[in-house]
Formats: sequence, C-alpha cells, structure tokens
Amino acid sequence: MKKRLASLALALTLLSMPALAVQTGSMDNFVRSRSYTGQFSDLASDSVFYQNVAALYEYGLSEGKADGTYGLSDSLTVGQIVIFAGRIRSIYRTGDPEAGPRAYGAAGASAAEPYLQYLKSEGVVGEELDGALTSVATRAQVAHVLAKVLPQEALPDIHTDLVTQAYASRKYISDVTEYTPYYADILSLYRKGICVGVDAAGSFLPQASITRGAAAAMLTRMVVPALRLTPQWSLEDAHDVSGITLADLVTPGAYIAAPTTEAEMDQAVRYMLSQGSHTLSLHYSDSITSTQARWVMTMALSALRSYCEQSYNSVSCSYTISGDVTLTFTAAAAGSRTEEYRAVTLERAIAVHDALWSSGALHSGMTQTQIARVYYDWICENCTYDFSATDDSLSHIPYQLFTSGTAVCDGYTGAYNLLLKLEGISCSGLGNGSHIWTVAQLDGKTVHIDTTWGDVGTTSDQHYFAMTPEQSYQYHPW
Repeated sequence: MKKRLASLALALTLLSMPALAVQTGSMDNFVRSRSYTGQFSDLASDSVFYQNVAALYEYGLSEGKADGTYGLSDSLTVGQIVIFAGRIRSIYRTGDPEAGPRAYGAAGASAAEPYLQYLKSEGVVGEELDGALTSVATRAQVAHVLAKVLPQEALPDIHTDLVTQAYASRKYISDVTEYTPYYADILSLYRKGICVGVDAAGSFLPQASITRGAAAAMLTRMVVPALRLTPQWSLEDAHDVSGITLADLVTPGAYIAAPTTEAEMDQAVRYMLSQGSHTLSLHYSDSITSTQARWVMTMALSALRSYCEQSYNSVSCSYTISGDVTLTFTAAAAGSRTEEYRAVTLERAIAVHDALWSSGALHSGMTQTQIARVYYDWICENCTYDFSATDDSLSHIPYQLFTSGTAVCDGYTGAYNLLLKLEGISCSGLGNGSHIWTVAQLDGKTVHIDTTWGDVGTTSDQHYFAMTPEQSYQYHPW
C-alpha cells in the first residue's frame, strides 16, 4: 500500500509540471527547443540571414520546404506569413506553435487556412486576407499581419518619438503615406524596432514583395527583444520647412482623364494639386451636356473640400460637346490674386511653425497628439469667428486667418490642416452641408478636431480636440 501511494504521488507531480513550465501569454514561452544543424540545404553559413533562419527552426517557427530547403530567396506568400504569424501567436499564448491553429484544421483546407482562422479568432486579422493566401505578399501585407500578432506589453513601442519626428520631417519613410495600404501597421513596426527600412532614408517599399530570408529577420526580431533595431537617423534639421511648397503637402494621385466616382476624382484632384497646378483637363469619351459638366464641377469641388488648406473653393468650367472638360480653380474672394494669397498663406503658416519651435512650445520629445494640441490652441487663441462673412468672403480661406485673425469654419480648418501638414501629420477636411472640421491621424489613431467650435474667445475648448468619430458625429453628423 505504501508503494502504491508513492507511485500516485509521483504521477501527480509529473502531471503538474507542464502547467508550471508554460505560461499563458508570455514571452518566456519562446524557447529554443531544438538545435539547427544544417537542416536547410540552401542556407549557407555565411548568409546574412543565417542566424535568423536558424533561429526560426530552433524556436519551432519553421520546418522549411518539402525538398529540404528553406527557400531563402523565394518570395513570401500571404499564406506563409500567416503561418509564421499563427505560430508566433500560438507559442506566446500556449507555448506550442501548433496548439492554437490545430483547433481550426479541417479536411480539404489549405496548409495556411487553420492559421488564418486562428489569427481571426484572436483578433489579429479580419477577413481582408480571405482568398489571398496563395498570392505573393506585399511588404504592406506583411506589416499588417505582424503588427498585432503580439500584444503591446510583449512588443512595445520603443521608438515613438524618433519615428514620429522622422516621419513628420518627410525625410524618412517618405514612401508611406495615409493612402498606403496598412500604413499605420507599417509605422508601428518602425516604432517597435522590427523594421528600419531598406535604405538610409528608411524607405519601406510597401507594394514590393519580400523574400523569405528578409522576412526571417523581421520574424526573429518579433520573438527576440535583443534583436530589435534602432534607426540611425539624423533629426538635426527635421523641423526645417523652408522651401516647402503647397504642392509638396499633397500625396500625389494618378491622373484620371474621365473620373466618374468620388475616388477617381480625388485621384485626379490630388494629381493636379501635387503638380502645383490650378487647372484640371479631362476628357470623356461621350459628349458632354451642361448638366453633366455641372456634375463634374460639383464632384471636383467636393473633392477639393478635403484639401481646404490649398485655398481653392471656386471652379469655372469650359467644355466641348466632344467630351473635353477644363476646370479652373480659384479662391472665390481672391479671384485673379488667388496664387498670390496662397503664397502669403504658406509664408505665414511657416512663420507660425518656426516661431512655435523656436519658443519651445513645440519640441522634439512631443507626440503627434501633443503637437496637434499646440496648434489647436494657437488657432483658437489667435482667431475670431467672422459673423459678417458672406459666401464670397476671404474668411473662407486660411489667408484671412493668418493675415487678419478672422475666419469661418473652412478658413479655420484650412489654416489648421496646413499647420498639421507642415508637421507631416496626415489630415483632411470633413464636412456636412453647413460645417467643416478636421480628421487627422494622430499617433496611429483617427480623430476629429473642430477648431471652429473649439474657439471660445481667447482660450480653447478641449472638448472638440481629438474626438473619436462617434463623439464627433454627436456634434455634427455627416
């Protein structure tokens, strides 16, 4: 009887050991449980990715290809990055790279499908990758998959200020804009030290493919904090905006000769603005009537409303019945002096920017939200609402705010958006039938900012700064 009790005690002890060794949701679960001894025939010991690929094997994140190679120079597919990400998530959560995805295996499913379903169940991705598993992955898609694989406490932002300032300077990561797919996820990888770009300017090449070898480097930085990188960027002149033009502040669009949707017209308008032009020449294959020409004008003005910092708010149109349409944009109250007023507006905005940096009101340790708040307060403290403004008043463009300290909502919003864009902060104007305000991307979040309603005399009402879309909608539906 005594011997039987001893055996039972031993059994209980052995059963309890795994629970003590593996933690639920812990970076300690990443353990090199096996040794790499040349399992991949194409991985030479002098390869720049040797240590990374070997580590993937040792952590149980890669088994290589069926032919005994790793596929070092092969392009990574969407399915493959999903498999890698699923295994990382599963190890973090359970200590086993296959425990999480295994629950989603099904007869006839592709190799990557269980991993995709597992990542969906964990809230890492949504349905955006459905049907794309066999496609070659873009670098933007890779960033999207990796950005949320580990929680913030396991993969913290370690370069927030540096990346914010570098990106705002437009000297670094300049190939990533608010129009880049998954741009917030891309910037997140820079902040976390997973990526520093492919060149001295920190370029990401979001639409390019990535090799399995290069992806291995990013993946090992996910699981080994000591491997995370620090960008070697000089920010000594990061806040110098001298020589910048209004055209520089527009993300270029593609020229579309016959836009028929809001998205196409936005592309065409951005093309025009980024060229420094105020004329847009279009050509429709069918004949144009006066009604159709007016529809094109209305759609173009609607697109321009998003770029109210550019000061255009009036359009004239000439067209031929053969389908040629020429749109010419001005500021309603400025007329032939529009370009002169735009130049003065930019000059005054740069002066405000420089003064705030020189005074220390803005400094390099600030987040985008803090920078945006300084400009919000400046607008509210230095402008008065123009209750006497008519439809053709200068108060509808930022010129009047910077030169006379008066404006209405589109003047407030245009001036504020111009200041934000000088800082490299992505923003646009959003309006309903009677009002317009700012939508901005601050530190990875979409927020609404209403400088017009925030102006309460010589102070600012902070209720209208950095509102969530839901809060903003309660004030002014759109």
